[in-house]
Amino acid sequence: MTRRTTLAVTCAAAGLVLSACGTTQPSSEEEEPAADGASEASSGPIEVTDQANRTVSLDAAPERVVVLEWGQTESVLTLGVEPVGVADVEGYNTWDTAEELDPDTTDVGVRGEPNLDAVFSENPDLVIVEATRGDPIIRQLEEYDVPILVTAAADAEDPIGNMVETFELIGAALGREEQAAEEVAAFEDALAEGREAIDAADPENRSFTYVDAYADGANVAIRPFGQGSQTGEIGEELGLENAWTGEVDELYGLGNTDVEGMTAVSDSTLLYTGTESESWLSQLEGNPVWDDLAFVREDRVEEFPAGIWTFGGPKSSIQLIDAYVAAYGG
Repeated sequence: MTRRTTLAVTCAAAGLVLSACGTTQPSSEEEEPAADGASEASSGPIEVTDQANRTVSLDAAPERVVVLEWGQTESVLTLGVEPVGVADVEGYNTWDTAEELDPDTTDVGVRGEPNLDAVFSENPDLVIVEATRGDPIIRQLEEYDVPILVTAAADAEDPIGNMVETFELIGAALGREEQAAEEVAAFEDALAEGREAIDAADPENRSFTYVDAYADGANVAIRPFGQGSQTGEIGEELGLENAWTGEVDELYGLGNTDVEGMTAVSDSTLLYTGTESESWLSQLEGNPVWDDLAFVREDRVEEFPAGIWTFGGPKSSIQLIDAYVAAYGG
């Protein structure tokens, strides 16, 4: 993929402009292994430049973290920090199963319009927000002198590189760069192993179209994950070909179509998210256009496991790799 940056993103290469990669490290004589092999946060002050080009300075690794986006919630959990507040806890546990969130975690409202009183009530020492959710949220948090880390949820120009960069930024802000590097390496290994498995299986049809969809009255609205989507790019990194070349948005690489629009990709294998898919699939039963699509007639329709968040961090990305391998390398 020519648009991709190298996956092994270092602090400098990722353009994060970190001060000493984000933390003050103890000397080698002072370092001791964490209990039971767990990764401990670095000690000392932390300073990072976030993805809105803001300098974020912390006296020490944050312990009370509130997160306002699901992918970033997953990343915080992956890095060994249990957030004290999360936007839409139930939604997270439905759509992102890569990391389990305590259902009793304080719910601070919906992702696009969080309840700032609920955020402040948790007395956070860091709030992680997503840039496209809007400046008003950021400005209001800044007025109360709450440390804020602004992250980029997606970038259709380089979705995998952005996922890695965002994850490493969160790792730096939490004082857990070493653990972040280990998780990125695990993702890279899974990607290489997945491609090997699919190449070994040598599937006859490597073309895919990945979608999610929902019932919209009497119609079914379908979102293909096209060029520039994180899910689509992972598939292509595995040696597959994304068949959806139609128009997509500039941030997430998502398109919009209907059943008739799927005739353009009828010769591919249809992959779809298994999260809350029953309603739209049942609505298509007996639809003559749907029934005549080649992937339906030839039984090339594959359901990915429910709860794989398609905008997540390394752990969700590994779930996607495993699902692709199950579909094409089994």
